Amino acid sequence: MNKIVPVLTVLAVIVVVWYGAAIKMNSQWTYDQAARAGTEVTFGTLVTDTLAQERPKLPAPHQVVAELWDTTVAKKITSKRSLVFHGWITLSATLLGFGIGTLGGIALAVGIVHNKAMDLGVMPWAIASQTIPILAIAPMIIVVLNSMGISGLIPKAIIAAYLSFFPVVVGMVKGLRAPDQMQLDLMKTYNASGAETFWKLRLPSSMPYLFASLKVGVAAALVGTIVAELPSGATRGLGARLLSGSYYGQTIQIWSALFAAAALAAALVIVVGVFERVVLKKMGMAQ
Repeated sequence: MNKIVPVLTVLAVIVVVWYGAAIKMNSQWTYDQAARAGTEVTFGTLVTDTLAQERPKLPAPHQVVAELWDTTVAKKITSKRSLVFHGWITLSATLLGFGIGTLGGIALAVGIVHNKAMDLGVMPWAIASQTIPILAIAPMIIVVLNSMGISGLIPKAIIAAYLSFFPVVVGMVKGLRAPDQMQLDLMKTYNASGAETFWKLRLPSSMPYLFASLKVGVAAALVGTIVAELPSGATRGLGARLLSGSYYGQTIQIWSALFAAAALAAALVIVVGVFERVVLKKMGMAQ
C-alpha cells in the first residue's frame, strides 16, 4: 500500500495537468468558432468543447483511453485499424532485431574481453556507430536493402538490431570483466583453462550486467523498429499508425499509438525481468 499511494498520487497529478493543458491548447479553436458565430464562450462551454474536439491539438486523457479501447478491444485483431494487429507487426520485427543484436553484442563482447586487438580496434568503432542519428541512417538502410530486393521485416529488424546491440556489448564487457584479480588468480590455482574460467567465473558474473543491458536493448529495439517504419511508407505497424495519424491530423490516433508503443515496451522489459529472476535463481544468485 505504501508503494501504491505515491504512484497513484503522481498519476493523478499528471492527469490533472494533462486536462488543464488540453483545455488551454484546444481553446483557440473554440474561441474562433464562437467569434464566427458572434457568441460568447462561457467556462462550461469552453471545458466541454475543448475536451471533445475531433482533431484537438492535445487530446484529453479520456479521448485517448476511448481510442485505445476502440482499437484494441472493440476491433478484431485482424482489422487494419486494430492496434493489436499493428502491434504484432512491430513486435515481430522488434524481437527479431533484438535477437540479432543480443547475439551479436554478446559475441562481440566475448571477443573484446579475450582479444586485445579487438578491444583496441573494435570497441571505438562500436561507440562511434552510436553517434550516427538513427533518423539519418534508417532511410539509407531501407533504400539500400530495397534496391537489393529485401523489404518487409528484415530492414526493420536490422535497424532494431543496430540500436539494441550497443547496450548489450557495453553491459556484457563490463560483466565479463567484473571478476577481480583475486578470483582470476584462484582459478589459475585450480589449474582452470581459459574456457573453464569463462564458463565458471566470467559468464556467471556477467549475468546481472547482461540482463540490465537487455532491458535497455529491448526498449531500444522497439524504438528502432518504429523509426524504421516511418520512412519506409509502411502501412502496417505502430510506426505506420503514427505516420498516417500525422498525415491526416488525427492526433488522437497518434497518442493512442504512442501509448500502445509504451505499453509494449513496458511488457517487453517486464518479460526480460522475469527471465532475469528465473536465470539468476537457477544460478544461485539471489535478487
